[in-house]
Amino acid sequence: MSQITFTFDGQDITCDQTSSVAAALTQAGHRAFRKTEGDAPRGIFCGMGVCQDCLVTIDGRPNQRACMTPAAGGLQVQTQSARPALTKPQDRTLTPHRLTPRVLVIGGGAGGLNAAIAAAESGAETVLLDERKVSGGQYFKQDADPTRDPLDAQQRAGRDLVTAAYAAGVTLIQSAEVWGAFDGPEIMATSPEAVYAIRPERLIVATGAYERPATIPGWTLPGVMTVGAAQTLWRSYRTLPGRRVALFGNGPLVAQVAAELVSGGAEVVCLAEAAPAPWSRPVAALDMVRRDPALAVKGLGLLSKLARNGVRVSHDTLPEQIEQAGDVLRVTYRQNGTLKTVKADAVCLNFGFQPQNEILRLLGARMSYDAQFDQLRVDRSPDCETSVPQVYAIGDCCGLGGAPAAAVEGRIAGRAAASDEAQPTPADLSLRARHGKFQDALWRVYAADRPLPEDAPPETLICRCEEVSKATLDAALADDPLDIGALKRATRIGMGRCQGRYCAPVVAGIMARRQGRPLEDLSYFAPRIPIKPVEIAAITAAETLLDAEQTPDA
Repeated sequence: MSQITFTFDGQDITCDQTSSVAAALTQAGHRAFRKTEGDAPRGIFCGMGVCQDCLVTIDGRPNQRACMTPAAGGLQVQTQSARPALTKPQDRTLTPHRLTPRVLVIGGGAGGLNAAIAAAESGAETVLLDERKVSGGQYFKQDADPTRDPLDAQQRAGRDLVTAAYAAGVTLIQSAEVWGAFDGPEIMATSPEAVYAIRPERLIVATGAYERPATIPGWTLPGVMTVGAAQTLWRSYRTLPGRRVALFGNGPLVAQVAAELVSGGAEVVCLAEAAPAPWSRPVAALDMVRRDPALAVKGLGLLSKLARNGVRVSHDTLPEQIEQAGDVLRVTYRQNGTLKTVKADAVCLNFGFQPQNEILRLLGARMSYDAQFDQLRVDRSPDCETSVPQVYAIGDCCGLGGAPAAAVEGRIAGRAAASDEAQPTPADLSLRARHGKFQDALWRVYAADRPLPEDAPPETLICRCEEVSKATLDAALADDPLDIGALKRATRIGMGRCQGRYCAPVVAGIMARRQGRPLEDLSYFAPRIPIKPVEIAAITAAETLLDAEQTPDA
């Protein structure tokens, strides 16, 4: 593996040539990448380009996400100040492209890849947009270095799926971030070299989900990240989030990542699960085993592996506070009512998921609130079509369902999008139902109370982007705002770079519980374009393309 060298604040950083900037800095022991308006340090948090917290300045260009930016020899990376100086746009041209495929798939995970393969094999011209450099999504999490052997069967299956997509004739456009969705549908996306204006006949949205952390004091400190971010560092870049790692959360992903980090040489000093031990719910546990014995056996194997390495799960355990203690983080947590503390280099959090449904909401797809998972779920027909004609939605962007279910939905939606005559096969519908029943049993086993933001101390940051505290939120709530938009205007909650992805569910839940009403689509901040921050050059290039199309030939 070739090595490259770049600088961070003048210090040489040497890493593998396939590393991301964030992985290289983490490997070198750097946790803080930028400063906030309040002069607080921030580092990698979500690891997937959602939170916008790992911003750095690269070669004089501010606001570059370290987790999404490939490292390259000779880069000059600097800690980003709260208000970096405005710079003149680089002299580079983003080539505009107009695409009009039969099927456009957004998202390169289990659902998106299966949808694209099914559509292409059905004879439809198919384009897949993936914001990551290497497709595979959060479940398959591919290695950034294609020459390395896969870590396990799961990663190998993802590599095979990507190969199958190319073989089926799918056009994969990677490192392409969608920032606009308009009626038609019309999709706008940008890659490092190009801008795409895409008007498909059929659109399949497979954008997945992002993780829910715990909104507790210290959750914004450098070294605190989602469980998925730690997994990406290891699976994609062979980088540990730290030598001593503490994981807190709810669900099987937490134990899986703990086992993977142990395999990489990390010391897991705490593995905390919010739910009671599974043997306390034998009916649900047996139902889960019956629904999918192979997955259940895989889970037991992970726990056995952890136990052999001296790691045992602490059930009925919730974190309460994270503090900086010298060079490490100190976590105060409550286990079965008893307060305890642990010190770690990295603290990883996962208390569920939120669907990435911004594109679907922008296009007007009808949503329903799922009280069990505390999330909006898009309404769909049996072939995964939404209330917007010719727009399909699959996988976890529709609500938590797991990768196996997303794969089946992908095949159903891909065939339906490719041909108006296609119908879901009984076998696919049966398999989809079986996966749904497994998920239902799984989450009955893992049912647990989560940290309520209402219980957070006044100094806790609710909006990590704008640094709005619980005290400020409480003061605004005392005026009984009628809707979340009024609260946003009064506090700036949701006005930051992540566009409310982390604070909106928290605030919407608080307001709904205060007002005694169920959540709905309008309970959340309205999605806006651009869906994610995008450089002005991309918008200008897209406007130039659209203007040229509307100008009659001379």
